[in-house]
Amino acid sequence: MCTSQLGMFDPLGLVSDGNQALFDALRERELKHGRVSMLAVVGYLTTAAGIRFPGAENIPDGLKSFPALMETSDGMNVIYQMGAFFAVAEIVNRDATWLDKEPAEFIGDYRNGALDFGWDNFDEETKFQKRSIELNNGRAAMMGIWGLVTHELIGESILPGGYLPGQ
Repeated sequence: MCTSQLGMFDPLGLVSDGNQALFDALRERELKHGRVSMLAVVGYLTTAAGIRFPGAENIPDGLKSFPALMETSDGMNVIYQMGAFFAVAEIVNRDATWLDKEPAEFIGDYRNGALDFGWDNFDEETKFQKRSIELNNGRAAMMGIWGLVTHELIGESILPGGYLPGQ
């Protein structure tokens, strides 16, 4: 699926031979990284705004949070919880053929017959548009989180008010 806004973008020619299986595998990875990046941007900006979970008020934001987490047993528990969440997310985000449900409608469709939120009521054009929006937002978020992290590393803020996370 190429997006109506950006078209087919393959500067390295990875799928120029029309290998659909490779294209599907790359698209699934792109969707996953885009979804994680959208969450990362929201989390980065949320902690930069000073919002914390109870018990994590003293943990700095930005990249300085990881060394701070390693220093305490509570911080290590957070690391273990993150690892457990990642493991469960990887297990859940697979085709659930063992559930005897309908196969995925498209690459990246992990509903597994459980959640719908009205998706099946949309016509094909609306579904294509929404999938294109998600793909392009994910691409923007991947660039966005790298921009935020890069600016934190070089010490130049791009956030309003000149705030620099981790400082």
